[in-house]
Amino acid sequence: MTLIDSKVDLDFGPAVGLFCRECGNKVALGARHVCEECFGPLEVSYNFGKVTRAQIEAGPKSIWRYAPMLPVPQDAANRPVDLAPGFTKLLESVNLAKRLGMKKLWIKDDRDNPTHSFKDRVVAVAMTAGKTLGFTTISCASTGNLANAVAAAAARAGIRSVVLIPDNLEKGKVVTSAVYGTTLVGIRGNYDDVNRLCSEIADDRGYGFVNVNLRPYYAEGSKTLGYEIAEQLGWRLPDQVVVPVASGSLLTKIDKAFKELIALGLVDEKPYKIFGAQATGCNPVAEAFEKGWDVVRPQKPHTIAKSLAIGNPADGPYAIDVANRTSGSIGHISDEAIVEGMRLLAETEGIFAETAGGVTIGNLKQFIQNAALDPELETVVLNTGDGLKTLEALDTSVGFSSVIEPTLEAFRTAVPE
Repeated sequence: MTLIDSKVDLDFGPAVGLFCRECGNKVALGARHVCEECFGPLEVSYNFGKVTRAQIEAGPKSIWRYAPMLPVPQDAANRPVDLAPGFTKLLESVNLAKRLGMKKLWIKDDRDNPTHSFKDRVVAVAMTAGKTLGFTTISCASTGNLANAVAAAAARAGIRSVVLIPDNLEKGKVVTSAVYGTTLVGIRGNYDDVNRLCSEIADDRGYGFVNVNLRPYYAEGSKTLGYEIAEQLGWRLPDQVVVPVASGSLLTKIDKAFKELIALGLVDEKPYKIFGAQATGCNPVAEAFEKGWDVVRPQKPHTIAKSLAIGNPADGPYAIDVANRTSGSIGHISDEAIVEGMRLLAETEGIFAETAGGVTIGNLKQFIQNAALDPELETVVLNTGDGLKTLEALDTSVGFSSVIEPTLEAFRTAVPE
């Protein structure tokens, strides 16, 4: 039996329903993610009450301070079992800005989340929805970070988790999922193979898959990054944001967050540009953007940035729409440039990002070089995960400066003054 009780109280706070992003068809809140009329993706719709800055600032230092703008019960912050992700640091990046010739640069550093990636945000919202709907088994298809987040959150909540990942993921991400006692299943294939299987399992077993049948709620968790950026900048929007792109959902939800903040009167309306960052070895969204396509052609991923290796991104067309509408761009860089980006961020700011962070920094540098991004404008770059999870990417590029005998003479020779 997957559901706790078919008569659960469906409290989704300000959320009032789901609607299709393609045809506009409206349906009731529930465990569904695809429109039955046109097979388009479903999105959460809201009836927001009055939300004030003071109300938010009085809340906990986690994503639950934004509960009045999320599809969760309004007492979400008071639940006894919660990993309380969010409200991570927004760091002014003086050294990196100087290196790149930028006037004002910020790093939104989501390493501080419980499992060291932004996925803790989306899982918290999806699991809250899953509990409201009565699911007793939470599951996911993942490229690593989501697996960590689901396994940890389920352990904290005392419920079962079943996590499916490609069997060739970085060892760090395998270990940091398995340690939480989850049922961890490795699939011989890439993420798109895993995702297809999970859609079948969701129907067969009735699990609550955070990124399948709970996807509309899961995606809303990404908005909290946009909310926090605005609040931490003193309730104003930046001029430019650079976002790593896997499925494309994070990029679209940063835009949605900014639009909601404007609509609620929490920030002043202003133009802003949103940029997407991909790896050349998996760049279906960047390719479509460059070629002016309104559809995304699937690819078979081959890149060290495995957390972004989604060859058939569900939100790709919507990410392109946002980049075009805001006069942004979507770029891609080589694996070599990814490593350079990781090292550049670490050497200038002391931030050890995973490969997705190297993708973002490398693309930032490229956007400046090709004049797509204005270095004179205030820019926020997202670092969505911790480099300790992707050590393999740096195996051959960093190490000892030298290895010497334990003598002062040897040290003097190896390390000039």
